[in-house]
Amino acid sequence: MSAVHDAPATRAAACHLDEGLLSPVRAGTPVEAAVSDRAWLQAMLDAEAGLARAQARYGTVPAHAAETITAAARADLLDVRELALAARETANPVVCLVKALTAVVAERSPEAAEYVHRGSTSQDVFDTGAMLVAARALRLITADLRTAADALAGLAAAHRETVMAGRTLALHAVPTTFGLKAAGWHRLVVDALERLDRVLDAGLPASLGGAAGTLAGYLQYAGDGGDPAVVLDRLGDAYAAETGLTAPVLPWHALRTPIADLGSALAHAAGALGKIAVDVLVLSRTEIGEVSEPAGGLGRGTSSAMPHKRNPVLATLIRSASLQVPALTTVLLQSLPTEDERSAGVWHAEWQPLRECLRLTGGAAHTAVELVQGLTVHTERMWANLSATGGQLVSERVCAVLAPRLGKARARELLTEASHLATAAGRPLGDVLAEVPEIKGLLDVDEVNALLDPAGYTGAAGALVDRALRPPAQGAGDSSSPVRPGAVDT
Repeated sequence: MSAVHDAPATRAAACHLDEGLLSPVRAGTPVEAAVSDRAWLQAMLDAEAGLARAQARYGTVPAHAAETITAAARADLLDVRELALAARETANPVVCLVKALTAVVAERSPEAAEYVHRGSTSQDVFDTGAMLVAARALRLITADLRTAADALAGLAAAHRETVMAGRTLALHAVPTTFGLKAAGWHRLVVDALERLDRVLDAGLPASLGGAAGTLAGYLQYAGDGGDPAVVLDRLGDAYAAETGLTAPVLPWHALRTPIADLGSALAHAAGALGKIAVDVLVLSRTEIGEVSEPAGGLGRGTSSAMPHKRNPVLATLIRSASLQVPALTTVLLQSLPTEDERSAGVWHAEWQPLRECLRLTGGAAHTAVELVQGLTVHTERMWANLSATGGQLVSERVCAVLAPRLGKARARELLTEASHLATAAGRPLGDVLAEVPEIKGLLDVDEVNALLDPAGYTGAAGALVDRALRPPAQGAGDSSSPVRPGAVDT
């Protein structure tokens, strides 16, 4: 069975086994194409071509042979499905890829075919290809994260003073601002970006180790006069330059830190986006209604059974990815304790989880851009919800004011009793407090009502937003007036 691309058209459908039907978060997004089977195949071919050019730089492969190999290293000349089926016989796709590439090169130059995969091993090619795929996917992911971060900074600045109920353990706690919530989302995305940037800045490494991490095959082809230290430096640097990756200190066939670091950074990014998605889902509940997703097309968010529904699909997609990526990353971290100089099954177990981490995180980041850029903030609804507990949201403030006069314990006891009574009777907390004898002599009705105004008890929310957006913090509001009913929704 030949993997050269001469398969009949009847095989075409078999090449499309995973179109994203069960993973809509990444279906149709740029990262999907960047980590597809064909993209992975091309990356491995790029690794082979880069190796030939690096060896040509060093003088162990003729320049014309490297040029021929590079010209032949095209995924469209090979049959991905045939390679996948052939890989069942060797447990990795590189063995059959090398055979197929050699055949393509031989058609052009039998002499050049002798230099394909010269001195190399399957893991060098696959791991280098994996890093090329990762680098290409990460550029897409980080670009989307930067766009999302910019949009979140704008939300935080615009709503610096928009008061809303802070919720802890699912219940109203004390007032906060939507600006602070958005600033928190912004910080998570920036943190995720910094982690991914560190992975990219540190340099994803090429893999150059040979059969058992000694580079013996490469040295052998360098001839008897090849100084191991010189070959190591010159060939390693040349390979890094040809692939755009970095030269590692040691071959990393069994030292899987690059994969573990990459997986961990992707898990953090997916989790950060998941936090945003979960908050949007909560705030989009019918009975809360404080934010809503962008409308999208006519069919966006429709239900198969209920015509009235417009479901928050973007947040749902992002959340689904955020729950999967950390679990997949566990496989990558579990692959750190690999045996010997090459693993049996451990290395192989990384491949699909790594690809899924990249495309799920990439899909989530791309979806998050649409979500945060088009998010509608319903300020009137936020203000209405602040009154849901009749002033109890600010009971902490009244307790703090009374504590120096009544003692902390007694003040808390009075506020607790008054809150329970207000809840049971369905009355505003201010009205109940006005009837408590111990409080009457300390605070009049106007003072109590002023203390129970949620807009006056947002603490350092505004300053925290400013800190989160600094620098540059451009566009951050400096108004001291809270957003009240009638404000324009963003």
